[in-house]
Amino acid sequence: MNTTNDSPEIKIVETGSEDGQNKCPKCGATCIALNTGAGRLRCNFCRHEFEPERAIGLDTDLSQLEGKVVGSGTQNIAADSEDIVTLKCASCGAEVVIDTNESAQARCHWCRNTLSINGQIPNGSIPDMVLPFSVTQDEAQAEIEQFVKKRRFFAHPKFKEEFCTDNIMGVYLPYMVVGINSQATFAGQGERLIRRYTVSTGTGKNRRTTTYYDADLYDVERKFDMTIDGLTIISSSDKLDTDAGRTNNIINAIKPFDNENCVKWNANYLRGFASEKRDTNIDDLKGPVVTKAKDIARHNANDTIKQYDRGVRWSQEQLDIKGQQWKAAYLPIWLYSYQQLLSGGRQLLHYVAVNARTKKTMGSVPVNKPKLLGFAAIAQVIGLLLAFLSLFSFDEYGEFGLIFALSGVAYYLFFYLKYRNVNARFQHEKDTKTNVTNVQPTDRLVRRLKGLRNARMQGANNTGVDYKAGGGILGAVNTSDLSGTMSSLKDKFNDL
Repeated sequence: MNTTNDSPEIKIVETGSEDGQNKCPKCGATCIALNTGAGRLRCNFCRHEFEPERAIGLDTDLSQLEGKVVGSGTQNIAADSEDIVTLKCASCGAEVVIDTNESAQARCHWCRNTLSINGQIPNGSIPDMVLPFSVTQDEAQAEIEQFVKKRRFFAHPKFKEEFCTDNIMGVYLPYMVVGINSQATFAGQGERLIRRYTVSTGTGKNRRTTTYYDADLYDVERKFDMTIDGLTIISSSDKLDTDAGRTNNIINAIKPFDNENCVKWNANYLRGFASEKRDTNIDDLKGPVVTKAKDIARHNANDTIKQYDRGVRWSQEQLDIKGQQWKAAYLPIWLYSYQQLLSGGRQLLHYVAVNARTKKTMGSVPVNKPKLLGFAAIAQVIGLLLAFLSLFSFDEYGEFGLIFALSGVAYYLFFYLKYRNVNARFQHEKDTKTNVTNVQPTDRLVRRLKGLRNARMQGANNTGVDYKAGGGILGAVNTSDLSGTMSSLKDKFNDL
């Protein structure tokens, strides 16, 4: 990555609430909370509802962005910053102490006015903006119950006995929301299919068929400008850890959020919800963000190389970041958790999370492994029998013999992955808002390749993903390899 003018320009978000008071515009009361269903703030005294203030700076034209612009809530966490803040009540003059590790609000003990921390302080507890809850607790409970209901058959019996959604919590988690103005350059080779044919040898039971491919090989270059709007990355180091032995990746799999609807930070949005302050700085997150941006650029390039149906193998990839904008945000989720006790006193924490804006739900359910293994063994026996029978019918069913032979393994993996979702992830490479302009394509025919044995181009990487967002069994994968799996299995079996 190349960057220009990387020194940050600190953009201060003015709150207009230096005294800590946010007042109802109708009656002046300070006891204000979020009406989740309507997404508006509501005065708890007169019940008046009013629209939230939109976050400042979200209207930036990213195509004109240069250097680095950061919100005041993204500043480096000061190691010696004070978590204890004293506010002077504007109504009665009393001094009220707030521990920002615990809350961003407190009541004045004399006049009962609510005081809030609405200014950024360098300890990670106060972001630039917040996305209010719009999914109610009842709606979230229904989503979680429906998710678990579809996974009850192989669920651990103790989990089924103890499952109850009464303990779900609404939580604001800390994220960085990043905007990027960049130029991407790719160079490599691509293959375009010309002909697919089969050649048969032998007769009867000894008959074999081999599939071959002819393709044209091209030198391929692509250069284009690209803006990325609202790339999100969680700024809690614990949730960034997506080790396969944990289920933190569930939290990252319920994106995207509608970041364009974020509003200016106001502590009243947190009333009745839990929150977690960030513990990472921009420098800690810059590497993962750049890796995600490169994935996004690679997948945007795919729209310009559709003629290369056998894939493209990029040998050079470069992303020049001309401008970047960082904002700290609180984004809302509903969270159900379950602590599973494993052998040896070990524990595994399972989550079911609901995006509190879109209702997108993802989770991990403890698996009854003996029961699943038993059904997988039955599937394996049936599969082996079908594989044996297929040996006598190559013309009609023989090509599926290898698949039959692996049916038990496939059965186990299918249900285990469905219940545990160890590879669940948000497809940042496809689902992040981008805009591509000024595409400069170059395509030069090199030669025709004949008699190829692979269904896909050898080493094709144009659909690959470098950011390991799920860990687990597959980790970072090249989806082009997966898309050709069935064809490859069939061809290899026919070649035996």
